[in-house]
Amino acid sequence: MKIALIGYGKMGRMIEEIALSRGHEIVCRIDIDNQQDFQSEAFRTADVAIEFTAPAVAYGNIQRCFETGVKVVSGSTGWMADHAEEVRRQCREDGKTLFWSSNFSVGVYLFGAINRYLARLMNNFPQYEVRMEEVHHIHKLDHPSGTAITLAEQILSEVERKDSWSLGTLTQPDGSVVDEHTPAANELAIDSIRRGEVPGIHSITWNSEADSITITHDAHSRRGFALGAVLAAEYTAQHSGLLTMDDMFGE
Repeated sequence: MKIALIGYGKMGRMIEEIALSRGHEIVCRIDIDNQQDFQSEAFRTADVAIEFTAPAVAYGNIQRCFETGVKVVSGSTGWMADHAEEVRRQCREDGKTLFWSSNFSVGVYLFGAINRYLARLMNNFPQYEVRMEEVHHIHKLDHPSGTAITLAEQILSEVERKDSWSLGTLTQPDGSVVDEHTPAANELAIDSIRRGEVPGIHSITWNSEADSITITHDAHSRRGFALGAVLAAEYTAQHSGLLTMDDMFGE
């Protein structure tokens, strides 16, 4: 399979390493200093583009892939809220293909399945109050993380007493705390922490007067995300439309 990489930082390089080890070819590498390569013949030959950039540019990158007719896998977060409906329409009506996930880790996918099941059980036990915490490296610009939002939406779909999520506290890299918010009874609070080079930790706690239950996914490195992105590209090369991890794992 021929792959174009959009974003050639730490994640892009790790994706490249894994893709090459699985027998794929990298035909184009696009970063901030060679945007003109979106128009190159090399980019047009790609079976799939894998996009890991920043919220401010991700949607534009996806549109460039669509314009060129290249299928795209994107793990960039922070842009879906503003553009989700248009992207869905393009995939449904215009024949475009996007595989999007807030997190490509197989472990996070399994964690999500546990999260949904636990939330379904907790719907019947209103004495438990739920709160989430996510920790990421200091370079991550969006908060809460896309993965935290996905996990929160899973809980909201199962727990009738919660109908929205909100940012609780944001702990900056220097330790200062901003945007502190006391959630209403119907809100699920997500606390965000930016610290060091943490790849990603997500914890969900259900607390009552009697006890508490906490589930946690702790990524040891970015490698799990990179492998998942390559697996998604392999799947996307053979499928069309708006694709998700649920499609790839057959739910």
